[in-house]
Amino acid sequence: MEGLDRRGVFAAVGMLGLLGGIAKAADGSTPNLTESKVLKYADLPLRKFPNGGEQRRVMSGTLTTGEFVEIHESMLPAGEMPHPPHAHPNSEWLFIQTGTLQYIHNDGSLIPVGPGDIVFTASNKTHGLKNVGTTPASYIVFSVSKQLPEK
Repeated sequence: MEGLDRRGVFAAVGMLGLLGGIAKAADGSTPNLTESKVLKYADLPLRKFPNGGEQRRVMSGTLTTGEFVEIHESMLPAGEMPHPPHAHPNSEWLFIQTGTLQYIHNDGSLIPVGPGDIVFTASNKTHGLKNVGTTPASYIVFSVSKQLPEK
């Protein structure tokens, strides 16, 4: 991962886009990711948050093998958190692109992370993230689960 810029890692993770689609199915159900396709970065919808953060959803749905996946790219302004520490049934990888972040581990420890670092959070472990730097931070989230109920 060292030496890759935001777009390089996004492209690598975005290759998972070849597995499927971006939005919910027309009936509101989770889409099945059964068709290969290319997702263009410029076409990904941009979502803006009250804290100044932004997110581009790459895809969300169920793979042919049964796993639920969700991928998005996020930008977090300096001094902000995307949300309070939380836990969820999915396992999650964060690919840090830019900025200086602090990972809040389930044991309460605060771990500094920056460009090129990868954070893994296991299923149902409390975790959080804060931008402790002076510039925006960007990262890509890849999440997978069997859509288990939250604890």
